[in-house]
Amino acid sequence: MSAPNVVNVSTIIGRTDSVALTTTNATVLLSNPAASGKVLKINMIQIANVDGTNAADVTVSMHNAAAGGGTAFALVSTISVPADASLVAVDKSTAIYLEEDKSITVTAGTANDLEVIISYEEIS
Repeated sequence: MSAPNVVNVSTIIGRTDSVALTTTNATVLLSNPAASGKVLKINMIQIANVDGTNAADVTVSMHNAAAGGGTAFALVSTISVPADASLVAVDKSTAIYLEEDKSITVTAGTANDLEVIISYEEIS
């Protein structure tokens, strides 16, 4: 498992993805498979609570295996997102690199209350 040298890259592609958290199970937000030949620079993860009345808890974790496998390490743990508000879990000042065979999951305390947006660069 390796990552490209970020000084000598041939391609940087900006990406933005989103997911609605419809269960209280861990949902894979982003996965970088083994042998992808890429490193993913996470610039932003934002969680919005779309429930107009109730707060909802969220946990964002980085896993030491792709597809939410392996051991989870919390980036934010059981943070309450107020009703009709949002939480920035990662931003440019706290950017992280997701190397090969690693992943990021998001877990909601309440189903159907949270939506997540991730912005990242795919570097190869």
